[in-house]
Amino acid sequence: MSFNDMSPIELGRRLRTARESAGLKQAEAAEAIEVARTTLVAIEKGERRIKIDELQKLAHRYGLSANRLLRREAVHVDLVPRFRRLSESSDPDVLEAAKLLNELVAAEVELEDLLGAGREYNYPPQKPLRSGNVITQAEEDAEALRNAFGLGAGAIPDIFSFIELTLGIRLYQRHLPSKISGLFTYDPSVGAAILLNASHPIERRRQSAAHEVGHFVATRDAPEVLDDDEPYTSREERYANAFGRALLTPRKAVEGKFRELTAGEDRLSRRIVILLADAFGISREAMVRRLEELGLVLSGTWDWFQSNGGFKLADVERVLGRKTLGVDQGKEEAAKPFSPKIGLMAYRVWKRELMTEGQLSDLLKVDRVTLREHLYELQDEESEADELPKLP
Repeated sequence: MSFNDMSPIELGRRLRTARESAGLKQAEAAEAIEVARTTLVAIEKGERRIKIDELQKLAHRYGLSANRLLRREAVHVDLVPRFRRLSESSDPDVLEAAKLLNELVAAEVELEDLLGAGREYNYPPQKPLRSGNVITQAEEDAEALRNAFGLGAGAIPDIFSFIELTLGIRLYQRHLPSKISGLFTYDPSVGAAILLNASHPIERRRQSAAHEVGHFVATRDAPEVLDDDEPYTSREERYANAFGRALLTPRKAVEGKFRELTAGEDRLSRRIVILLADAFGISREAMVRRLEELGLVLSGTWDWFQSNGGFKLADVERVLGRKTLGVDQGKEEAAKPFSPKIGLMAYRVWKRELMTEGQLSDLLKVDRVTLREHLYELQDEESEADELPKLP
């Protein structure tokens, strides 16, 4: 779409989204094109048509190309302002993480649109919080979700695959400041998305992911920033926390495994805790606290373990008979400039000449040398696979 073909209202909307995603105030944008803030406001509302040289200056200030702003297929995902309205929004780390999530979703959706790859949303109905005990509702809703997708009462082997492939929620794992465990957001135009902190241990990320699914089930219209240091005081947070526990460690499964491992015992040993935590893929602390919650052990049991030496890594590996630090796909993916899925879609878009190398570099926020190496690597792989069977 050319500059003259786009309506002032649509162009103004795209400019406002680009400015907010760049974290700039209206006054800062107005200064970039040497106009009053009121003029910038009028441009963003579509009341005053922007000049081509002003468009180029703003695009540069926002870290974009003018062509990307004008491209018909361009996706303008507007997630950052949602997080800015949260009480935590004054924290620059939160806004930076929200901006990253915005960029990841926008890039994935734009590539999907260019390739005509529709995404299936297998979302269960939303279950608004009822009056009464939210912990009880969380347990019921988690069990209902498990039953709806045939998970049964056992442990979920791979919560990340369940979220992304079964539920159809966009899931990303990237390195974030330690205080941020995860972010969740939902927009009708792009669906639900979760960003997890790849710097955290995998057991903690599983818990964070399950917690965010709780927000997805009950309060998906409100964005969420998960900070494990914050007390769970609101009904929404207490629900999400309880839902996450119930999803990963359903009552019947935990009770059954607990009876199996404690048969003939009158004490809770470290070995039992280690085996239970490993069976459900969560941390030892989360496991003991779940046992306390279910009344299977006395309240304060975790504090006793902490005061009496805790759990040493050598003991954990001896009980499990293996090293606990295996391949962590989330951490490996976070170390790369983009995920394998995004990289494959980018190659297909480039191969079909739907986007130039420069446009892909801007979209994926990666330098052109790194992008070119990736594209040529996939091109070489494809040439070696010419003899493989073709898809219908």
